[in-house]
Amino acid sequence: MTASNQTGAQPLIELQGITKVYGTGQAAMHALCGVDLCINEGEFIAVMGPSGSGKSTCMNILGCLDTSSAGSYKFKNIEVNRLSRNQRTRLRRFYLGFVFQGFNLLSRTTALENVELPLIYRGTPARKRHTQALRALETVGLKGWESHTPAELSGGQQQRVAIARAVVTEPEILFADEPTGNLDSARSHEIMDLLTGLNRDRGVTVVMVTHEPDMAAYANRIVHFLDGLVASDKANGKDTL
Repeated sequence: MTASNQTGAQPLIELQGITKVYGTGQAAMHALCGVDLCINEGEFIAVMGPSGSGKSTCMNILGCLDTSSAGSYKFKNIEVNRLSRNQRTRLRRFYLGFVFQGFNLLSRTTALENVELPLIYRGTPARKRHTQALRALETVGLKGWESHTPAELSGGQQQRVAIARAVVTEPEILFADEPTGNLDSARSHEIMDLLTGLNRDRGVTVVMVTHEPDMAAYANRIVHFLDGLVASDKANGKDTL
């Protein structure tokens, strides 16, 4: 029994036999070779594995940034592979949040304006999105920093802005790709405490890719990828495969 089947939570994501092939013929590269994975509501999962193991490809498929070559991907029991491109865009916009290693903030705009951006794409009225963005910045400990541009913020503060931008839409799940990769140790633990708090206090499901075991230790479940497959699936330090 895998870690995902040991709780009473409802499945948020279910992958069955997911493959991803780039190229054709002898040049074909099999990035994923039949991945089975279940993610329950409210989990905090760390995804690990060496470069080329398939973890980033899997994250891109989960985040609807890419599509699989074969297999089933269900989000809240909806078959994502059957959705149109516009429907997948709406899924990303209304249900998913993203945090990246490089922050990806707009350099000439303020922290507040950066956080408001996904709400603009949603068509949220200006006054409402302003209020929501202020609340999100306060949630990540940046009240009073709304008018600062990224150049005026530390790396840790920039990542906090990026997290505020990701959660301002109140997503069902937050995908974090190496969120501490550009930070020092102290700032890294601050960001992990923030992600843990969002998961614990707000019930946000978190799926985080990381190479760092001490960051993965914050998660309640660790999934290791190897050669395009899930090699192990652990909860509370005990191997469940």
